[in-house]
Amino acid sequence: MASISDRLSNLPLGKFHWRLLFLMMLGWAFDSMDTGIVAFVLAKMIESWKLTSAQIGFIGSIGLVGMAVGAILSGTIADKFGRKRVFAGTLVIYSIATGLCGIAWNYESLLFFRFLVGFGVGGQLPVAVTLMSEYAPARQRGMMIVLLESAWAIGWLAAAVISYLIIPKYGWQVAFFIGALPALAVFWLWQVVPESAMYLVNKGRYDEAHEVVAKIERELGVPVGSPPSAAEKSAGAKAAFTFAELWQGMYLKRTICLWILWFGIVFSYYGIFTWLPSLLVKSGHNLIRSFEFVMWMTLAQIPGYFVAAYLVDRVGRKATLSSFIAACAVCAYMFGGAKTGAEILLWGCLMSFFNLGAWGVVYTYTPEMYPTHARATGVGCAAAFGRIGGILAPIIVGWIMTGPEKFGTVFAMFTAVMMIVALNIVVLGEETKQKSLEDLAKTKSV
Repeated sequence: MASISDRLSNLPLGKFHWRLLFLMMLGWAFDSMDTGIVAFVLAKMIESWKLTSAQIGFIGSIGLVGMAVGAILSGTIADKFGRKRVFAGTLVIYSIATGLCGIAWNYESLLFFRFLVGFGVGGQLPVAVTLMSEYAPARQRGMMIVLLESAWAIGWLAAAVISYLIIPKYGWQVAFFIGALPALAVFWLWQVVPESAMYLVNKGRYDEAHEVVAKIERELGVPVGSPPSAAEKSAGAKAAFTFAELWQGMYLKRTICLWILWFGIVFSYYGIFTWLPSLLVKSGHNLIRSFEFVMWMTLAQIPGYFVAAYLVDRVGRKATLSSFIAACAVCAYMFGGAKTGAEILLWGCLMSFFNLGAWGVVYTYTPEMYPTHARATGVGCAAAFGRIGGILAPIIVGWIMTGPEKFGTVFAMFTAVMMIVALNIVVLGEETKQKSLEDLAKTKSV
């Protein structure tokens, strides 16, 4: 008799999965848009508020502080009270907080509102990827999660377009007000997003879990599985999760690998892209030209996701992730030495292509490392540790920008960090492609 997990893992990819993917991508794109708007606003606020490089760095970092707190709390809450509630609640928090940024009256009030935005965004991402992982068929799970992560590029592109069209004509405040609109979608999302069947099993709600999976099976036109047996119900009982569990047995090596991975990739991403419009302005390009560069670089992220989505279930997580991060490191080094507009565009687009493609695999890889009763917490803790890198990166970039060697030094630093991350994956990572989440929870780390 197949378990709930096996029934989900072996389903054919169908309408249900694409619908759920679209809904998760919608929330993910809203996350990205509300996070990305500030990167474009900062370039304008340097002029209007006369902000120093250090202050700009703290604005970028405070959102990451919120994301770290949100990731830890929401992951724990989602493992206790459900994925669906946290997904909806965090969407409301970061949308409203983005709108409040538009009425910020001074530097300190903007910091507070950006913390709230970060809290909501950081809380939603681990929960969304956990929910999608628990419903995706094992054979296509990697592809589905990378496609989910590709919505980040869509949201960032929306932020770039909004900023390009709105900020020069109507001011930076209006861009933030537009970022509040996603809160209106929460009522619809609450009606159509299902609770995780694996979460329901873990909580002993077997009949509910069976009904959820049976409804999916009927929709996909496959035979409906039998309700969970007494033996499965007994085997499904789990002890309460403790943080120490992340550092025991086979999870020790996995956690170390993931925390290094998350720290490095968040450090490089937020250090580069939070500062990028401002760095380009400081390098001699005007504001509109800098926004154009970033828009092209953002467009380059989309094929990066698609290539990663194609490779992740074929060549595997380790090879795709390590090669994309190493390639991004090389491109960052070349970008730091670019002199002409054509060179900036070429290396910037390639850097963006590989960096965001790697992000998609990171979100695929992380939830595969932990069992259902600790999955959202494990993802949240790894993401939260990564946010420490994101907190430090904008501050360090701001400090470097006060020295004599600016642009090239910044990107040489990111090159070194990403090379270390790629080596970490090769040495400590393990392959997980096309295995069910239930099997991975039983597999010994090798």
